[in-house]
Amino acid sequence: MATTEGNAPGESASSSQAAPLRVAIIGSGPSAFYAADALLKQHPAVEVDMFERLHSPFGLVRLGVAPDHQKIKSVTRAFEQTASNPRFRFFGLVEFGTHLGIEDIRRHYHQVLFATGAQSDRRMGIPGEELGGSHSATSFVAWYNGHPDLRDASFELDAEAAVVVGVGNVALDVARILCLAPGELGRTDMADYAIEALSRSRVRDVYVVGRRGPAQAAFTLPELKELGELEDADVVVHADEAALDRESAADLETAGDATLRRKIDLIQAYAARPLTGKRRRIHLRFLLSPLELEGAGCVERVVLERNELARSEAGTLSPRGTGQRETIAAGLVFRAVGYRGVPLAGVPFHEKWGLIRNESGRVANPEDGECVPGEYVAGWIKRGPSGVIGTNKPDAAETVACMLADAADGLTFTPEEPSREAVVALLRHRQPAFITFADWRRLDELECAAGQECGRPRVKFTSAGDALRALGRS
Repeated sequence: MATTEGNAPGESASSSQAAPLRVAIIGSGPSAFYAADALLKQHPAVEVDMFERLHSPFGLVRLGVAPDHQKIKSVTRAFEQTASNPRFRFFGLVEFGTHLGIEDIRRHYHQVLFATGAQSDRRMGIPGEELGGSHSATSFVAWYNGHPDLRDASFELDAEAAVVVGVGNVALDVARILCLAPGELGRTDMADYAIEALSRSRVRDVYVVGRRGPAQAAFTLPELKELGELEDADVVVHADEAALDRESAADLETAGDATLRRKIDLIQAYAARPLTGKRRRIHLRFLLSPLELEGAGCVERVVLERNELARSEAGTLSPRGTGQRETIAAGLVFRAVGYRGVPLAGVPFHEKWGLIRNESGRVANPEDGECVPGEYVAGWIKRGPSGVIGTNKPDAAETVACMLADAADGLTFTPEEPSREAVVALLRHRQPAFITFADWRRLDELECAAGQECGRPRVKFTSAGDALRALGRS
């Protein structure tokens, strides 16, 4: 039987406090942990329970950060410190809307914070997008990172060419992963099945396509540098596409952005670099918009239109089609044009924006904009998919400030059963297989030990069943 870490089930860590502030956090990614840490540090009687539908915590740090970017994942050490607080509890394998609903939250907690991220993706909205071989970058990233929902997915890695639509960091991650040599794959914490499949991949050319020019590309300089350091892939850039148009050059001069200047210099250096005969090629293409995916049942060609940049009324440079077309033969397409939040049962959701409407983190009704007392958001489901992991810290701090101010003013739920033991009793009835943070620490030890045996950071458990069996709870 599962037990909670730190305190026995039902024992309050703040029993000396007459009325602890009980907070439920839905989700366990960076924004969730940053919020938990701020709450625990700023309110001496707060009790935080974090609920996660998967068997592992940390959200996109574990399941979204590229598996060859291990340094970025070290942020979890700070999250582990937060989890060691006796006023914090973690409940894995507990899904909001299935094992726990909004009425349960209102019955047992004073406040709830939704930090569920942006789990879906945006569409390109072009003909042929539903053909076989057309996928979201979201699903591919989740697959190679061992997300339980995508472990059985398959991708057409027997294709010789792939097109990645988008020029953000996710797009470059997808292109780089497709081009890693077997030795590079073997040094990551990528799921075993993904390493095996990618090692057999026949993909030789990967085209990364952006609608605007190099000055408007969203990827960062470190991500761009990595492409030129791959063991078995050359970077190809067309010199005419690397050159800045007059308006972009003027904007760059006015902005005086040294990092952007270095990024453009590197793109232009790639354009001048000769091929070295490596087995694969990453083609960075600019000023192209996808018009259609063509093929008989599966993608065979990507039809693109050449763009030029024009100044909009708002003063930004936007792509404008020229009517000139280009076709790339490819059997695999990934759209990396943005993430999108998904609705939560019983929680107001702004369908057009793809997030929970809010005012500085206070959940607001999309119809009238009125805030919903006791309900809050943080992270991507609050502001949309923007920023890096660290961006979530001030974002969470803003929400926590609202939570504590509202709690001081008595603007909270009025729970009928606010005790810690009541929630544990509920979960033991509805989801007795829940996982505690102590359970996760054991899984973490097992993953790292398995990785050490084969020279990798870790070997992941990619299903709840495997995780529970490893804990002796099959």
